[in-house]
Amino acid sequence: MSGTAGRMLVGMNNTPITSAAAPGLLTDKVAFITGAGRGIGAAAARLFAREGARVLLAARTEAQLKAVTEEIRAAGGTADYVVCDLADPASVRAAVDRAVELYGRLDVAFNNGATGQPPGPMDQLSEADFDQVCAVNLKGPWLAMNAEIAAIRATAKRGAIVNTSSVGSLTGNPQLPVYGATKRAVNSLTESAAVTYGPEGIRVNAIAPGTTLTEMLHEWDERSPGTIEQLNARTPLGRAADPDEIAQAAAWLLSDRSSYVTGTVLRVDGGMCA
Repeated sequence: MSGTAGRMLVGMNNTPITSAAAPGLLTDKVAFITGAGRGIGAAAARLFAREGARVLLAARTEAQLKAVTEEIRAAGGTADYVVCDLADPASVRAAVDRAVELYGRLDVAFNNGATGQPPGPMDQLSEADFDQVCAVNLKGPWLAMNAEIAAIRATAKRGAIVNTSSVGSLTGNPQLPVYGATKRAVNSLTESAAVTYGPEGIRVNAIAPGTTLTEMLHEWDERSPGTIEQLNARTPLGRAADPDEIAQAAAWLLSDRSSYVTGTVLRVDGGMCA
């Protein structure tokens, strides 16, 4: 189990000394996770639970949420789920409130939920698709952060939030222009929130994943064959990330081990933007 294995030390007489098991990164934390039914969000839910958190999973698809929740419970973790539509303000507020109802507090939140767009030039995207991407990828994190900050203030008093951005937010993005634009806006919201709420002891950071083997990436590759291969060719590590590798970065930023880190957009991209 990650973060819980004891360490073997050697005494002065070369006598092995086993230290007490180290606590997990998120021991005793209550964590709220959006987009938790699949991909990075599901990997984060599993990881956060392994690292000692009590987790509440949120997403739109109940069957996916239920499956991940049951998997976590079977492994000995504490988890529950709530169906949530990030484009619906009342749904978002109710989901965050549910974490407090279940566990009595909120310490950390991972705003990972997002929607993609049909890949292609900006002028070929419909207005309806534009509105949907903005509603979920920009307004959704704004709504979630507002609710999460209120819940942290009312319960834990101090805490941390991580938003999922994208390396596609850091440069021009001709294939996913509106997706990239919303993620760049999330970077700005993250920085503004960090400055605003830092004096209260609430840290806010973002991660910017590179090529990651999620359903969204595979859907893009199906529409534009060769996409994954092309992205890997631009990545110094030469491969895509597993969702758990991205979740590991989020876990660290939410943990007390990153206690002096706020307002950062952390690239987790295999060197793509180096």
